[in-house]
Amino acid sequence: MRVLGVNALFHDPSAALVIDGTVVAAAEEERFSRRKHGKRPVPFAAWELPEQAMRWCLQHAGLRPQDLDAVGYSFDPALAKPADEMGLFDPWDHLRVTYAQQAPQFLATALPGLDPQRVRFVPHHVAHAASAALACGDRAAGVLVLDGRGERASHLAGHYTDGRLTVLASQELPHSLGLLYESLTEHLGFLRSSDEYKVMALASYGRPRFLDELRTLVRATGDGGFRAEPPDWSRWAPRRVDDGRTWGGAHADLACSVQTRLEEVLVDLARWIHEQTGGRLLTLAGGTALNCVANSRIWRDTPFDDVWVQPAAGDAGTALGAALQLTADEGLSVAGMPSAALGPGFDDEELAAHLRTARVPFETPATLADDVAEILAGNGIIAWFDGRSEFGPRALGQRSLLAHPGVTSNLERLNDIKGREQFRPVAPMVLERFADEIFTGGPMPSPYMLFVHRVRPEWAARIPAVVHVDGTARIQTVDPARQPRLGATIEAFRSRTGLPVLVNTSLNTAGRPMVNDPRDALELFGSTPVDALVLGPHLVRRAGLFGASA
Repeated sequence: MRVLGVNALFHDPSAALVIDGTVVAAAEEERFSRRKHGKRPVPFAAWELPEQAMRWCLQHAGLRPQDLDAVGYSFDPALAKPADEMGLFDPWDHLRVTYAQQAPQFLATALPGLDPQRVRFVPHHVAHAASAALACGDRAAGVLVLDGRGERASHLAGHYTDGRLTVLASQELPHSLGLLYESLTEHLGFLRSSDEYKVMALASYGRPRFLDELRTLVRATGDGGFRAEPPDWSRWAPRRVDDGRTWGGAHADLACSVQTRLEEVLVDLARWIHEQTGGRLLTLAGGTALNCVANSRIWRDTPFDDVWVQPAAGDAGTALGAALQLTADEGLSVAGMPSAALGPGFDDEELAAHLRTARVPFETPATLADDVAEILAGNGIIAWFDGRSEFGPRALGQRSLLAHPGVTSNLERLNDIKGREQFRPVAPMVLERFADEIFTGGPMPSPYMLFVHRVRPEWAARIPAVVHVDGTARIQTVDPARQPRLGATIEAFRSRTGLPVLVNTSLNTAGRPMVNDPRDALELFGSTPVDALVLGPHLVRRAGLFGASA
């Protein structure tokens, strides 16, 4: 069975392809269009489809639109209610429902040959739930979905057994933890439905001094639901205008207070699911599941033995979930998601051809890992492009910037290169076998950078560039068997420095998506002070590039 999943209605448009229960491809439209998040989440943009991502998925598998057995669209307009009935009061929200109703025809136009009768609507939160519980690889799993909104709700609590979902609870709008956090993001001067991760980072610089008041406004209700409506934030801190330089004070305290309350409510909701199911595993999806601080709190403070988070937990992941759910609905078994490396990749000769076309001098050294480790040990910065691109917002060693974690100034240096605020942390990638020695307080292994761990005191001074102000780090564990080139490079770096850790941040600059293809990588390399570019087995040195004649 060949199923294409499509997410299009709100933001982060994406496509995913599942064939006979196996995840074959998944990609976000932003990586092709080079427009961050693909589009803004406004009703007037609801008609825009992830056309390039859809076509790439089919091309990758050698399929034509008419070869598809089904297309899953991750929103069901039959479940929607008028905005004013949901307490949202958006006079244009009806456009979303209208566009969703016409999605089969829009899809058939975008993919000539597709029969519009093969398009099926999958409820938004069911698609989120499937993206986690069906992708995790276990036959039984609890699932907690929290985001801004779906058709008429903002939350789903449930349990999957052998591909079948039992919904235990859902929360009707306007109560939404996702919209609450989005509202705070906007009040703090950041871009709503885009920069929520900045609020999470800023929270570490504050004190939760407004927490008691928030507890009366935001709370779990004891039946699997909650109450949460955005308050007047200005009662605690004035609206902030982001100038990229000033932050802290009351704004950081407000961020800290809301972040802490979010964590407490999520723990209450997760405990309720465990009371209903007694299960071992909880899976998470929805944009709120990208809050790695909250994820770690759930892992630590609930009875679940294991917590698994979909790497593309935001709306992009609903394309994958829609395809998995339709597959499971046909009674087919679903294989677990093999990794997050589900996007475009290029073989060694294709990469070399791009370099030759660009007239860029390069090497293909037999000792690539050693050569790169030598640059890193000398405090050089590497643009790293290897394998298939990541599905989701985290750079995981396919499209990354790498640096020395033992040099404190590399945090400021990388934020300058990327054009980011200086309160933003960078993350460590660590060889899996050393992770427990260096980090604690979170699940291991942690290959998707979706939890925070505490840095053990004896290591904090050795890797200061990746230690956040609160003593934590959002780690990625690296298994050399799965990522051999990257693993060999970290091993070679360790042999030179004694550190089995590298700084890892996404291969992009502020406001732009992660690079997707070699052309993107060359553009970034040419415009930023990065010392070397790795494209698969090939190495481009800055001195060689700019010292060479055309």
